[in-house]
Amino acid sequence: MTPDAGWLLRRVRRAGDRGLSDVLVRDGRIAALGPAGSVAAQDAEPVDLDGRVVLPGLWDQHTHLTQWALARARLDVSDAASAAEAAAQVRERLRAGVPAGGAPLVGQGFRDALWPDEPTVALLDEAAGDVPVVLVSGDLHCAWASSSGLRLLGVRPDDVPGLLREDDWMPRMGLLDEGDAVADAAVAAGLAHVATLGVVGVVDLEIADNVAVWRRRAAAGAPPVRVRAGVWEQFLDAVLTEGLRTGDALAPGVTQGPFKVVTDGSLNTRTAYCHDPYPGTSGRGVLTVPPERLVPVMRRATDAGLTCAIHAIGDAANTHALDAFAATGARGSVEHAQLLTAADVERFAALGVTASVQPEHAMDDRDVADHHWAGRTGRAFPLASLHAAGVRLTLGSDAPVAPLDPWAAVDAAVLRSRDGREPWHPEQRLDLDAALAASVDGEPLGLRVGGPADLVVLDEAPAQRLARAGTLRGTTAAGTLVAGRWTHRAW
Repeated sequence: MTPDAGWLLRRVRRAGDRGLSDVLVRDGRIAALGPAGSVAAQDAEPVDLDGRVVLPGLWDQHTHLTQWALARARLDVSDAASAAEAAAQVRERLRAGVPAGGAPLVGQGFRDALWPDEPTVALLDEAAGDVPVVLVSGDLHCAWASSSGLRLLGVRPDDVPGLLREDDWMPRMGLLDEGDAVADAAVAAGLAHVATLGVVGVVDLEIADNVAVWRRRAAAGAPPVRVRAGVWEQFLDAVLTEGLRTGDALAPGVTQGPFKVVTDGSLNTRTAYCHDPYPGTSGRGVLTVPPERLVPVMRRATDAGLTCAIHAIGDAANTHALDAFAATGARGSVEHAQLLTAADVERFAALGVTASVQPEHAMDDRDVADHHWAGRTGRAFPLASLHAAGVRLTLGSDAPVAPLDPWAAVDAAVLRSRDGREPWHPEQRLDLDAALAASVDGEPLGLRVGGPADLVVLDEAPAQRLARAGTLRGTTAAGTLVAGRWTHRAW
């Protein structure tokens, strides 16, 4: 087979088709489609899929890839039901061995919003002694550190009795990274894994100089998924100086992504910016980037050809984000859109703003939302309302906040349930086709000639698996192609 001859996928089952088809893949695109046996290509290598299902490959439209990759090897404290329990997990890990060379013990995933006790520095010091310990919250918006851990982060322990939150924490997150070589190897291993799930692309919104990072990584070989590398305000000047626009090629397999701004905090940290106070408090959360800052910087990015990805979780933050889209004419997405007013659901549609949502967060946060957004949860994670209004939805994980697994996201969107619990606000469920369409980067589920040969091969159709197993969690791909190259093949 010549290098560009491609593949002739025979006896393929496509979405919506009763019969079998042939799919010719050449030069990174779908070159021909037809009934089984009707497509001829003497120079293409035939692959008999024996009735397996082929869909466009899956995307995760919101990740923090370095943090996700490193978190896969960190202490997992996500199941801790109290500060004392998390501290006990730290103590147990340190009994098994102290990190070499004075390196910190880093943990990931705690969610303190419903803990009965306070995560204090003193409590972690009792467990850790002089070992620097930093525990990163599940939503990435705060951290809990021992005294030695705080000093490692450049913070005086006497100044922080408990958690580091938002702007006191997020710029320091990168201090826990373990060097380029370690991070790059972890990312490469992680992306090889997600190829086995049928993932063909990710949007990387890591807080880093992502242009430089991905050029370095791609120099060692094109990644096994397509990457859209986002840019944050502190790195915007360099991107604009180079004249990069969203969609421009940065390196093989990597393109310039959107301009990212975080306008409020998170639900778990009680910093999501809301119209109404949190129960029992006068606090409405934190507006980290107010309109007088947001509008000019969005206009600057828009005028330079960048789309915008604006983080907004609370309903007031979403109102401000949509106001900024309206004022600037920017194109792009609101990231998360977890709590919305009915009027703002309609404004998403009227402004053409994409709702980039993470359905698994609804499963993680349902109890926290019931407590801290009491009386408002009918409009929390309002996926069905957005879809019914004609808003374009894209699904993601916010990894490492949730697993980088599109099947978990689709399952959460369709069932609004996990771990055998009753569905949470089932009126906000998406149907399966809508959830899949939000996961395939705008491609029709039935495939199209001329479309990218970014494909996932499944042993059974998602609807069949859902009917048989009652869940899509645990779905793996029989094969994955990116630009016509096999990145995973299980037979």
